[in-house]
Amino acid sequence: MENNAIVTSINGPVINANNMSNFQAKEMVLVGPKKLIGEVISLDDDEGTIQVYEDTQGLSAGDEVVHTNMPLSVKLGPGLIGNMFDGIERPLKVIEEKYGEFIPEGIGLMSLDEEKLWDVDVIVKEGDLISQGEVVATIKETEAITHKILVPYGVKGRVVDVKPSGKYNINEVILKIEDESGELHEVKLYQEWPIKFPRPIKERLEVSKLLKTGQRILDVFFPVAKGGTVAIPGGFGTGKTMTQHQFARYCDADIIVYIGCGERGNEMTEVLEDFPKLIDPNTGRPLMERTVLIANTSNMPVAAREASIYTGITIAEYFRDMGYDVAIMADSTSRWAEALREISGRLEEMPAEEGFPPYLPSRIAGFYERAGYVKTLGNELGSVTIIGAVSPQGGDFSEPVTENTKRYVNVFLGLDKELAYARHYPAINWLTSYSKYSDELKEDYVELIGKDVVTLKNKMMKILFEEDKLQEIVMLIGEDVLPDDQRLTLFVAKMIKVGFLQQNAFNKIDSYVPLLKQYKMLEVIKEFYDLGLEAVKKNIPINEITSSTVYTKIVGMKYNIENDKLEKIDELKEEIEQFFENLESRYNEGGLDD
Repeated sequence: MENNAIVTSINGPVINANNMSNFQAKEMVLVGPKKLIGEVISLDDDEGTIQVYEDTQGLSAGDEVVHTNMPLSVKLGPGLIGNMFDGIERPLKVIEEKYGEFIPEGIGLMSLDEEKLWDVDVIVKEGDLISQGEVVATIKETEAITHKILVPYGVKGRVVDVKPSGKYNINEVILKIEDESGELHEVKLYQEWPIKFPRPIKERLEVSKLLKTGQRILDVFFPVAKGGTVAIPGGFGTGKTMTQHQFARYCDADIIVYIGCGERGNEMTEVLEDFPKLIDPNTGRPLMERTVLIANTSNMPVAAREASIYTGITIAEYFRDMGYDVAIMADSTSRWAEALREISGRLEEMPAEEGFPPYLPSRIAGFYERAGYVKTLGNELGSVTIIGAVSPQGGDFSEPVTENTKRYVNVFLGLDKELAYARHYPAINWLTSYSKYSDELKEDYVELIGKDVVTLKNKMMKILFEEDKLQEIVMLIGEDVLPDDQRLTLFVAKMIKVGFLQQNAFNKIDSYVPLLKQYKMLEVIKEFYDLGLEAVKKNIPINEITSSTVYTKIVGMKYNIENDKLEKIDELKEEIEQFFENLESRYNEGGLDD
């Protein structure tokens, strides 16, 4: 009793207490008669400040604050895949079954199912020498994912007691390890890990592998590397959530962790309803068999919203340590930053730009730094790719969250409201977006399809930039006054935008496009441009070159040529070559038809 602290003041999710000299910073505590979950965020002699991850309504001065002697942690083990959690890893389905539609206060830190029996295949035997991060058992968690039980961090020694393969719950001790000092360490089917601390690795490696998404503007123009960092900023209605859905559904990561951080309830309802129905095109199995969902809607406690990002990244690191490639979707980091701002205001901290706390840049950096392509403690290769949506108010990319995020990510996919309103999706603006991974992925492109994708992409980007400059002239004096080669640039740029960059998520053929087909499609456009330039130099009129028939066939190949019928693209390329040969022969024979 004398070790417990006493609440002295309450300000929303932030409470102050005294008698806290025995507490530690970042320690998880239980507050009041309902044992609300909180975290110590500052200490000053005997006084302390705690942020509470549940609704503090009904809490009063004089209530007790109880030690747990551990930081806020999550349970990591079988039962994560296919599950839906709140911001502090409490299972929403179980809560609904037990308590109804709303999460009551004081239900504790329930997480994984402790009664379910898992079919465990133990792969070590008594006498084996094992070390941290090594696999000691496996569980077929879903058809798509084998869950690997790892030796906990900091444990090394000889297996002295091991259970045979069989059915066990997560609390069962499946083996014991004796270290050099003779101390015994128990290995269960789960680990606990503090969410604010990155899980350790052996070595951070250079990113060099493409995260394939089947989305042309991503795979070719603004590629994402496995272990990379991506920001998707955009105003309301520009398609941030839809772009992340396409990532989640089609990218070739082994596991998806989707965090709905502070989003509207109807958006999260759509995710929770749609994801279980989606079929993974890579495996043909339900997408939920490789997905973990974390839902923290805007009406949930604000402190839990701040924690949800860390809960998600910790789960992602856990699967990375098994040797999996994990992609984490954070939708949206702006809501997370707003939670930081609200808590900072209640703490009466000195505000920085637009009221955000001064430490906003370091928090954003710390989050994105947890991405990476690594060698794990168990000598596996794994990666965590972070794809964060940003929701700048009014679509203003100069606001603090977008600006600071831009400093720490290597792929910036700026969504454009004008493109969205024109129904051009994905509404990624090719002039303001960028990827710093193109050169690092050059060799991987060659390994994947045997083609130099980067050089071809650069040539197409040059056409788009030239077209943007020419549009200023066109707006002033019209297109007719431009020389034919510049009019050809305008025509081909339109071909790139409509025929390649625009992609229909609801079309069976166009929703997912293999990388080789993407390359061949762009090569057809390049072929048209090169032959068109030669024709212009031979004084063939531009209106003959920009034939509506050819244009229709090129922009229509994304719908009309199936992904496994790539020979049709080669036939179209030959047809284009024949078209220009006929033009030239007609011109050489003495003139063209009017």
